[in-house]
Amino acid sequence: MPFWANVCKQPHETQLTGQPITTMRRPALSMSACCTSRIISFYRVIIMPHSHDFASQYRFLLSLALLIIISMPGYGQALEVKITHEIGEFSIKHADREIRIRRNQDTDASLNFDFARTSRPCPPFCAQPIIVSADVKTLGEVELVAFMRSQLRDGSGLLIDARTPDWHERGTIPGSINIPFTQLHPGQGADDLTLEDSLGKLGVTPTETGWNFSQAKTLVLWCNGPWCGQSPTAIRGLLGIGYPADKLLYYRGGMQLWRIFGLPVVSPDGKQLDEVP
Repeated sequence: MPFWANVCKQPHETQLTGQPITTMRRPALSMSACCTSRIISFYRVIIMPHSHDFASQYRFLLSLALLIIISMPGYGQALEVKITHEIGEFSIKHADREIRIRRNQDTDASLNFDFARTSRPCPPFCAQPIIVSADVKTLGEVELVAFMRSQLRDGSGLLIDARTPDWHERGTIPGSINIPFTQLHPGQGADDLTLEDSLGKLGVTPTETGWNFSQAKTLVLWCNGPWCGQSPTAIRGLLGIGYPADKLLYYRGGMQLWRIFGLPVVSPDGKQLDEVP
């Protein structure tokens, strides 16, 4: 085994001279960056004290680092698991963090229990129709990705996690904001003050006779999956108060289909909850 492979293998320190060589821990270091950092430490302790030709030292160091980087698994290789034929990955902003949207590259990965279950009591967890309303378009994953890369990114659209806050806290689709269905439907307890607050986030303003939707954003609403009625309820509530149907979109697959495709899930503050190889 080459010495650098052993160096990279050690999690926090490497015994080379009888003393630990520690390296500063940085969050989310790639394997190549981690190895390069540790090779530098090795070089400074072992090689540099015995050589006075500093130009040669650094030429050797740079060459070695480059060799390590290009020999790392996956370097320069195309993703094995792409999102579509044309799209391998993209990024989206969530809570001031840039999140990489890329499918899990582990072809043996499977769902955790919450979204691997096949049977839930119905009601309330009943199959939802493909069409919530005749004028509201339903999206699949390809269309959702297109929305995220265009309208969500340029600010003309919003991705709405219409689930209750406890579900949102357990993980959400990157780029989403949480407005529970109970705050978008008068029949589910949303009073005028709650509606004004919720609709204000969507570009809607109150008027003397109702609501001004002239600056309303295009919305994609989603919840837990095809068996979840929270986002369909939110959509019906918005339609009932006059939200333009052509600015409402329904991602029926929700969290379950998002996870089935091995796409990343984040906490409300943008911390990635699933490690994506």
